[in-house]
Amino acid sequence: MIDFAVQRTKMIDSQVRTEDVTDREVIAAMGAVARERFVPARLADLAYIDQDLPIAGAGAGDRFLLKPATLARLLQAADVESSDRVLDVGCGTGYAAAVLAGLAAEVVALEQEATLAAEARKQLAGLANVQVVEGPLEAGHKAGAPYDLILVEGAVEVVPPALLEQLAEGGKLVTVVGYGRAAAATVYTRADGDVGDRPVFDAAAPALPGFRKPKAFVFPL
Repeated sequence: MIDFAVQRTKMIDSQVRTEDVTDREVIAAMGAVARERFVPARLADLAYIDQDLPIAGAGAGDRFLLKPATLARLLQAADVESSDRVLDVGCGTGYAAAVLAGLAAEVVALEQEATLAAEARKQLAGLANVQVVEGPLEAGHKAGAPYDLILVEGAVEVVPPALLEQLAEGGKLVTVVGYGRAAAATVYTRADGDVGDRPVFDAAAPALPGFRKPKAFVFPL
């Protein structure tokens, strides 16, 4: 029988720390969450491997938990404060939201697939500072805005203005922009009403639905 606590420690030591993650609070928060609870039972033995893991849910399409190192580096880049209100976009079964619950004051976990949202509610039920809401991922959750941090859990081609508009002054949005080898983890920051962005590290992540650029009409020659 697998000792998941031992596997969790190995994940921290061999996957997270070795990727230049030095933020002690991020490391502690990830070490406190049982990742095996957030994957399908048939994949529980693989919960701590260095890969994005598919999550269950009829109609959910190709949805994954981000591999541990990618999530840890995104959270470190976000520089989460204990007073932050966070929007977790594409929460899936709730793993990242559970980690964020140990770092921030309040977490709104947004999911558009009903089966995934139901599983997230089940797994996050004991956390008083997490609320699971349903709706289109690209629209965010305006009712809870503004947010000090928005985490988008997957790769996007474009960050919709609707999400950036939900950032508080000084707030940050972190995600992976681009697909394949051209992708980079990027931090968007709102300052003086404007939003700037900067890439922080090369990264690859599964694409989230709803974040592709609108197709432009091309006039025929």
